[in-house]
Amino acid sequence: MITIGRKDRICLPGLNLMDLPAKIDTGAYGSALHCHHIAVKEEKGKKILTFDVLDPSHPAYEKQVFRFEKYGDKIVKNTGGEPEHRYTIETEVTIFNETHMVEFSLTNRIQMKVPVLLGRKFLRKRFLVDVNLKDLSHKLKKKKK
Repeated sequence: MITIGRKDRICLPGLNLMDLPAKIDTGAYGSALHCHHIAVKEEKGKKILTFDVLDPSHPAYEKQVFRFEKYGDKIVKNTGGEPEHRYTIETEVTIFNETHMVEFSLTNRIQMKVPVLLGRKFLRKRFLVDVNLKDLSHKLKKKKK
């Protein structure tokens, strides 16, 4: 298994988002992505999930509306332990030069310090978490340059 720290930087190539800060959270089962303007719209007889990623204050924000025909929804316990309805998508995550498909629940994380949370479902059987460390994949990437 690869050792990962409490925070790292990831890429979401399917959303064309690179070098995003992510919190590694062994207390969370699933992974979450900060979004806003989350809505399901009907277009040409199909239901389409639309959303914006990040906030205008974030350096990577490009005011791009993402559209997914394939999506899910579920009840997730939020940070406060309260059940919350969320839409979910699957997209690629690149970390430590490896790409994995990950299911993200979409939620407004404006009050949180980082836009991405990676939970146990993603971490299991891949990573060993050392909370004393951070940005290990980012440092590895810099070292290779």
